[in-house]
Amino acid sequence: MFTVLLVIYLLAAIGVIGLVLIQQGKGADMGASFGAGASNTVFGAGGSGNFLTRMTAVFATVFFVLSLVLGNMSTHKTESQWVDPTQGQVIEQAENVVSEVPAQESSEIPQ
Repeated sequence: MFTVLLVIYLLAAIGVIGLVLIQQGKGADMGASFGAGASNTVFGAGGSGNFLTRMTAVFATVFFVLSLVLGNMSTHKTESQWVDPTQGQVIEQAENVVSEVPAQESSEIPQ
């Protein structure tokens, strides 16, 4: 479940980035007067502004909601094992580590 949400999260992030880069800036109206605005007819009479704005809002909403869900899921994990990627095996985390060095008594303080 976590992996599926992570893939959707990545696709939403790429979608937001792509849609923001495709959109025209405020100064693009001057370029349209010289013939650069002919590609707006593909999206209909309303132009590409409404379509791209709505799609950006949808992708941004999905990205934001998935950020909250994935953050909530990752903070509530209570696993006590982890996989060592170099060895490919599960390693238990030691809770009480016993030192192999003997403790010195207080009467044997070196001078």
